[in-house]
Amino acid sequence: MGVGVAVGLSGFAFGVTSAGSGLSLLQTCALSLLVFTGASQFALVGALAAGGNPLTAAAGAFFLGVRNAFYGLRLSQLLALPRAVRPIAAQWVIDETTAVALAQPTRRSVRIGFTVTGLSLYVLWNLTTLLGAVGAEAIGDTDAWGLDAAGPAVFLALLAPMLKSTVERTVAGIAVLLGLGLLPVLPAGVPVLVAALAAPAVLYVEGRRAAKNGNDAPREDR
Repeated sequence: MGVGVAVGLSGFAFGVTSAGSGLSLLQTCALSLLVFTGASQFALVGALAAGGNPLTAAAGAFFLGVRNAFYGLRLSQLLALPRAVRPIAAQWVIDETTAVALAQPTRRSVRIGFTVTGLSLYVLWNLTTLLGAVGAEAIGDTDAWGLDAAGPAVFLALLAPMLKSTVERTVAGIAVLLGLGLLPVLPAGVPVLVAALAAPAVLYVEGRRAAKNGNDAPREDR
């Protein structure tokens, strides 16, 4: 229930944000129908709204969606779907469907959980996107209402509870500092790409630290 509410609010916020960024109703709905990954969609319309180059905006959205490919590697083993069905199932590989599928004990329940979650959230996301876009067009200038902040606010609200470990919080903090610090000096959309470097940088440092601690650990005499 809570996931459905969060996805519905996020979809509505995306519709508002996209329409406020200058995309048409058809373009907004097409993004949700064809892309269906909220973080990438928000990144794309946010960069476009800031005047960023479309290719740069698309690159930022692409890198944010790469994690779904790693989800797919694991889910392909659990679901073991026929080849003809895989392209359709790939459209529903997101955080929520992955979490539900991984929590199931049998292959049958994995398939049911993945399908029910994917279908329901896909329909809900697209309906609320449509409502948000129509509502934004009806009220006119979204900047005057401050609705351009709705998308980022919902995105942050969904992201914050997922940052559970120190490493995750460190990556998020460095990414925010990079993104905000470079925003005044780099073209729109580029700071998002640079901020993505926070993850490999932190993981590299953590790996070196773990290796050093392992080498420094006392060894038993034989």
